[in-house]
Amino acid sequence: MAALGWLTPRRRSATARSVLAGEASAEAARKTSQQLEEPALGGTAEEPQFPVLGDDKAAAFFDLDNTVMQGAALFHFGRGLYKRKFFETRDLARFAWQQAWFRLAGVEDPEHMQEARDSALSIVQGHRVAELMAIGEEIYDEYMAERIWPGTRALAQAHLDAGQKVWLVTAAPVEIATVIARRLGLTGALGTVAESVDGVYTGKLVGEPLHGPAKAEAVRALAAAEGLDLSRCAAYSDSHNDIPMLSLVGHPYAINPDTKLRKHARDLEWRLRDYRTGRKAAKVGIPAAAGVGAVAGGTAAAIALHRRRR
Repeated sequence: MAALGWLTPRRRSATARSVLAGEASAEAARKTSQQLEEPALGGTAEEPQFPVLGDDKAAAFFDLDNTVMQGAALFHFGRGLYKRKFFETRDLARFAWQQAWFRLAGVEDPEHMQEARDSALSIVQGHRVAELMAIGEEIYDEYMAERIWPGTRALAQAHLDAGQKVWLVTAAPVEIATVIARRLGLTGALGTVAESVDGVYTGKLVGEPLHGPAKAEAVRALAAAEGLDLSRCAAYSDSHNDIPMLSLVGHPYAINPDTKLRKHARDLEWRLRDYRTGRKAAKVGIPAAAGVGAVAGGTAAAIALHRRRR
């Protein structure tokens, strides 16, 4: 870890947590990538201008929510957990509104987010990792498979066809991200690491959620472990929160970008792709017809395994 002495104690603590989260996610991703053996799904639609065939020092890093998948993976996962009685409606009052506010306003209140995150982590505490992985497989088929953006899927497939590794990089739990990566035929996933002991969740995180700077730390750690040249790698995201990750690589792409990322990408002449049908794409990845119970369940688990470390 680089020297952090010049930072204030609070900044130093936050940076250290980002590094810890990134390194933990990279380690988990390398362990799980060897297990992802399902054949890749066929790509569709457009041919990207990149990547370079046979460049084994290059790889691609894809954000998940609204980049690869329409909406938030944790929302869909939360719907599945709610359906399976992992938590009851009365539990939602403690944290659902904080997550809804974050999704709608794009504003993160540290006190509210910590309260909601800590409450939600209790949902999985005591459950086995293998149980959540198995449920994740079912939930993928129920809610996620039909929400993959074909255009982004084609970009990922182009990297695979060029002989390069492709990783998801997401704040979603690494176990769920790994399920999605495997079902898409990708190499693996970097995600938030929830602490487990003997295969059972403790209700704590390792480091902090893989969000913002922590994503960049994870990509940096994985690239070092894999012997990659980041100047030859590509990264794809819809969110300005991922500018640190996008700035690490030589080939950044803004996919379905939010307003801030679109402006930043245009200023720096980054490549842009927009697969949304409407000019005004929803900031909140919540289906309008999901129903109050499903939305509440989604917001509960959407905060569930993250968003900020203590």
